[in-house]
Amino acid sequence: MTVAIDRATGKRRGDREPKSGLGRRLRHGYQKHWYAYAMIAPVVVVLGVLVLYPLAYGLYLTLTDANSLNTARTIGVNHIDATYKFIGLDNYADILWGDTAYDRFWSHFIWTIVWTALCVTLHYTIGLGLALLLNQKLRGRTFYRLVLILPWAVPTFVTVFGWRFMLADGGIINSFLETLHLPTPLWLEDTFWQRFSAIMVNTWCGVPFMMLSLLGGLQSIDTSLYEAAEMDGATAWQKFRYVTLPGLRSVSSTVVLLGIIWTFNQFAIIFLLFGNTAPDAQILVTWAYYLGFGQQPRDFAQSAAYGILLLAILIVFTSFYRRWLNRNDQQLAI
Repeated sequence: MTVAIDRATGKRRGDREPKSGLGRRLRHGYQKHWYAYAMIAPVVVVLGVLVLYPLAYGLYLTLTDANSLNTARTIGVNHIDATYKFIGLDNYADILWGDTAYDRFWSHFIWTIVWTALCVTLHYTIGLGLALLLNQKLRGRTFYRLVLILPWAVPTFVTVFGWRFMLADGGIINSFLETLHLPTPLWLEDTFWQRFSAIMVNTWCGVPFMMLSLLGGLQSIDTSLYEAAEMDGATAWQKFRYVTLPGLRSVSSTVVLLGIIWTFNQFAIIFLLFGNTAPDAQILVTWAYYLGFGQQPRDFAQSAAYGILLLAILIVFTSFYRRWLNRNDQQLAI
């Protein structure tokens, strides 16, 4: 057997280069890309201060029994040291399997899932319908786009307060229903109508973003595909099913994922609409706020545990969602 040897290096051809150590690779990468590291260093510092440190401290609090009575605080000129203790995973066990687990966690978890599913479905369905409408050549299309984007452009607290005034007992909505001799629901008092109102207001605020994203996706679809489908005698429904929806697949997967994350953690609408007056309409994130800041004594440990559970739920869901999308993409490629 003949072995070819490189005359320049004296090494046999086909031999693999020995793997360098981790420290050597890091040093080489730093020497080669030091400018890039210098540019991202401020961002890393800011993220560490604003995100990583609070997250780590919150995770630590979940392993204690910290509340407003045993944490360090200053009253006048007197400083009181912290007296809370390390209790391990007891907070998680109490939230998930304790005597009041259903009333304090599972009921809010079920409502959060229902709230998220209904809101995102309405966001996508109505947003897609409006995007299809605005993608047509119609007179005044620019004006319609401007009007439909206003709910997203207006600050959330202004929109929610406006809806709260309209949904009040003497508000314009109930006054209009009275003129039609129709029942006037207790929008802000009855549990069913509280949840209905929250979904309605969130849909009003969330549809414009979905509409704009899907409109951009529609405009990126090659028009020749529609022309080919029309030449083949495809109906409007067939063109929508076999051309529009596949063309929107990448955009839809992204905006739906963003919509689920934002809606699952939608604090502003629920809190501004009801405050702490609607316990059965609270989703997990607002209930966590109530435990930490809306009651006495304020339970910091349980509130932080809710936050960690929310983060874990979203991480697990996102990983399964992306895996499901990749699997479908592979099947379509085959």
